[in-house]
Amino acid sequence: MKIGIDAMGGDYAPQSIVEGIILAAQELPADTTIVLIGISQHIQQILDNHKFKGTNIEIVDASETIEMGEHPVRALQSKPNSSIGVGFKLLKAGEIDAFASAGSTGAMMVGSLFSIKTIDGVQRPPIAGFAPQIDGNLAVILDIGANADVKPEMLAQFGMLGSIYAKATMNLESPRVGLMNIGEEAEKGSLIAQEAHKLMKENKYINFIGNIEGKDFFRGKADVIVTDGFTGNILLKMGESLYGIMKDRGIRDEFLDKTNYEAVGGSPIIGVNGNVIIAHGSSSATAAKNMVHLCRKVVESKVTEKIKEALR
Repeated sequence: MKIGIDAMGGDYAPQSIVEGIILAAQELPADTTIVLIGISQHIQQILDNHKFKGTNIEIVDASETIEMGEHPVRALQSKPNSSIGVGFKLLKAGEIDAFASAGSTGAMMVGSLFSIKTIDGVQRPPIAGFAPQIDGNLAVILDIGANADVKPEMLAQFGMLGSIYAKATMNLESPRVGLMNIGEEAEKGSLIAQEAHKLMKENKYINFIGNIEGKDFFRGKADVIVTDGFTGNILLKMGESLYGIMKDRGIRDEFLDKTNYEAVGGSPIIGVNGNVIIAHGSSSATAAKNMVHLCRKVVESKVTEKIKEALR
């Protein structure tokens, strides 16, 4: 297995990213190689400074970097040798099994849609996040930012995609799928939410439990939480803020620790022809390390192939 990592993406790249990869390299099984993509001399210097002598890290040179504020489409077109551009070339060619970056989310989405493309039958690929639950598990929440405006059919498909992901990566036989709404009753919420409820209730291929409310977000009521990208992004970042506030007040708690973005390390784009992970822009070495482990988990689960099978 080869996992491609954008060494230049993120607020603290390449230092924190490469340091995280060094940590991950010490924990990975022998069959896994990390491919660091970026300015080779910068990457090698950090490896040398840490006296890394392992053989499971490779470097692929990419002379350009896409900055956070750049227009995603124009940046990918004008910088074909960027770390993100090269990463998608490797992924498309099958030279790496997954590609992850803490860089521009927009460029990662554009690269996914125009390079490896959407799986046939997927309307709009969502980004999946993970919400810790009081029972100790994680719930998949999608979308968390790719699709701020949605149609009922898209929400219904998010439920199916999330269910497949949960089955494949969390070993759940029948994941409980809940629709985020302002009330539990079927007739509550916007017209879009009401129609999505009908579609999800009629879908025999998912275990739809109905609407859930914001108060249920961490309560373990659902294994898959479906919402639009606007709402999902706000919910997830609100959860992240809890960790920061409690940490500043000197309060440590096992549950709150899991709301820290570093705990999971990234968010997969679900429904594209390859394994793509988007990491937090402020990724630390710990987050980068966990990003690698998430990539390995996604590859091992064969979730992309399972989505293709389900949509045939």
